[in-house]
Amino acid sequence: MWAMIVKEFRELRRDRPTMAMLIALPIIMLIVFGYAANFSVHSIRTNVYGPSAEAVAKELRSPFTVEHVDPSGNRADAEQALVDNRVDLAIVTASSPPAHALVNGSQLFAAQAAVGALSRLGNTVTVEVLFNPDLKTSWVMVPALIGLTMAFIGTIVTSLGLVRERTAGTLEQLAVMPFRPSDVIVGKIAPYFAIAAADLVVVTILGALLFGVPFNGSPFLFALGAALFLFVVLGLGVLISTVSKSEGQAIQTAIFVLLPQFLLSGVLFPLSSMPVAIRVIGYALPLTWFLEIAQGILLRGESISGLWLSFVVLTVMAVVIFTAAVLRFRRDLAPGSRRGHRGAGA
Repeated sequence: MWAMIVKEFRELRRDRPTMAMLIALPIIMLIVFGYAANFSVHSIRTNVYGPSAEAVAKELRSPFTVEHVDPSGNRADAEQALVDNRVDLAIVTASSPPAHALVNGSQLFAAQAAVGALSRLGNTVTVEVLFNPDLKTSWVMVPALIGLTMAFIGTIVTSLGLVRERTAGTLEQLAVMPFRPSDVIVGKIAPYFAIAAADLVVVTILGALLFGVPFNGSPFLFALGAALFLFVVLGLGVLISTVSKSEGQAIQTAIFVLLPQFLLSGVLFPLSSMPVAIRVIGYALPLTWFLEIAQGILLRGESISGLWLSFVVLTVMAVVIFTAAVLRFRRDLAPGSRRGHRGAGA
């Protein structure tokens, strides 16, 4: 028995990716849940409009953070600020009380905090929740589940499919065929792209039928954002396959990549409540930007003018990650590569 224990420890020591996962994962979980796991919203982004805007803005205290005061503004200006997700709360004032508060219901945690804080102001303000009137969790989670489904397929399933080529020995056969690395990658990921796209349609339709999630924006814009996000996560799957020697390593690495996206993208915890250092990591994740697109289009009916930054970031991520994937995959396909020599020698 002691010999078996020693043998397992030696194998673990040689398996550096597994050792890194066993050591790094608990540390990441500790940091994330210690610093990022916070449902409290301490700052509610607020704009104030109308004749009494300046007077009302001076009376607002924490957790309201007044970002813009416009005495000449009206309800249309307030609604546009909410549609563009520039604020969590827009207060429209009149010459006399009460003021009218419009709450951005697509930002669930901030909206719940805003409604609670406004209720303490009494009859000086009336409250109206837009985009998610009943503050249903399902309306916010369905766009997130769409992104998580595509991330799972793109990252784990794609990496396993390509690693399987290597373990089966067919990667060396591709090296002697007249294929460019980009041809091989596109050919391998095309089925996964189609499956993820089908899942996107199914989850979106079921979300509308089962939970009443609206689709207020452009289907074309939503499809474009989903396609960009898919290219990013599929590229991550290809990259993972190039650094993994077995299916087990591919799964471990994919989980290591997916876990921060699940925890730090705003799916579970509001980004605004995270420390700045953790929030920076969140904004470096593709799922964060896809959630901006999905929630903006489905719930708020947002246009490209309000979502252009998310589209630009995902486009840059797709180009960078796919370029890296092609370069690494080209090395794997090169007849003189180390893997090719090992395979021929075996």
